[in-house]
Amino acid sequence: MSTLKTGFLTGLKTTWTLSKVIFPITLLIVILQYTPVLPWVINLVSPIMGIFGLRGDAAIPLVLGNALNLYAAIAGILSLELTVKEVFILAVMLSFSHNIFIETTVALKVGVKLWVVLLVRFGLAAISAIVINLVWSGGSDIAQYGLAPKVANVPDGWLEIILLGLQKATFGALQLAIIIIPLMMIIQYLKDKQYLQKFSQKIAPFTKVLGIQPNASMTLVSGLVIGLAIGAGVMIQAVQEDGVSKKDATLVFIFLVACHAVVEDTLIFLPLGIPIWPLFLLRLGIAFVLTIVVSVIWRRAEQTKGKEVLSS
Repeated sequence: MSTLKTGFLTGLKTTWTLSKVIFPITLLIVILQYTPVLPWVINLVSPIMGIFGLRGDAAIPLVLGNALNLYAAIAGILSLELTVKEVFILAVMLSFSHNIFIETTVALKVGVKLWVVLLVRFGLAAISAIVINLVWSGGSDIAQYGLAPKVANVPDGWLEIILLGLQKATFGALQLAIIIIPLMMIIQYLKDKQYLQKFSQKIAPFTKVLGIQPNASMTLVSGLVIGLAIGAGVMIQAVQEDGVSKKDATLVFIFLVACHAVVEDTLIFLPLGIPIWPLFLLRLGIAFVLTIVVSVIWRRAEQTKGKEVLSS
């Protein structure tokens, strides 16, 4: 019983920590959505879309996806007539970079530096789009979309806009609690029964390849399954209680930026009529390569610094 109580209290604490980020940002973004701010940003970035092999109005789903979430981005894509290649490029870019305000803020709470977050997310999105545009000569057919998401009624007046923002922000916090609290109770149970230690040992070869210590394995798996924002709740607890170093937390985050919520964030693109297996394999492959490269560079930098300290 004490195990469940501890897990419940930890879940409440983590939910409160993340809700303080998610609630105000969600409220602000919903309000901005109905002001001239988002259209202004879209007009600002439209001229550079050609670099990524996209037409100017493709900026709409990119801005919506980064300011809000993937569902908003997909609604934006469905409102446009795009080629299969353009939709695939957008799907890849949005897989790496979406919900940027909330997911970046919770990453900062873990201790990951802001420049790392922005460089990895926007860098992966831009580079992957440019490479796909240069390498892929096909995909010129107009994309045939499947079922479109339900379009919400446009609020009338500032009061309705603010009420909608409060509603979405509250729902986001409650949804977080529904996921985080049971998850923390399960994790606490697995810890007390020593299952997590056994699990870490099982996937030690996998984490070793990435240059990550085994005690960060639960954080890695959580992010892969449930996503970056919610996985950050597990990450915060791991940093505080399990002795996960800032280096390992950063490496896990880099991996998860490229490949998180692999089931939901991949299947969500099914209605767009694009091949999802290449999307999944691309995300997974880039996650492995990037994390390994950063880990090797980091380790060599530490070794060089250690030698300099010894020589001095």
